[in-house]
Amino acid sequence: MDIRSSLDGLKNLLGVPAATTAATPSKANSSPAPSALSSDRATFSSAGSEVAQTASDSDVRTDKVASIQAALAAGTYNVPASAVASKMVDSMLGGSE
Repeated sequence: MDIRSSLDGLKNLLGVPAATTAATPSKANSSPAPSALSSDRATFSSAGSEVAQTASDSDVRTDKVASIQAALAAGTYNVPASAVASKMVDSMLGGSE
């Protein structure tokens, strides 16, 4: 498996423009050019902003989350197998929940 082609495919999937390949610098001049540092930039996808917005929403029931975390830590959290099976079947059939 060629890592370079996998990275290029991932960049293509994410919409990142392909970078031009530069010749390898000589060992005597290994420091990056100052202009390369000034042209760096970061972009965020719409998915990233949606995650940030969801994380900031106030509809999280913190009391319920805390009780579930406590039950998980104590080893007493139990989900009935029938509930898991029901949700799996609903999901496979395209159910809303």
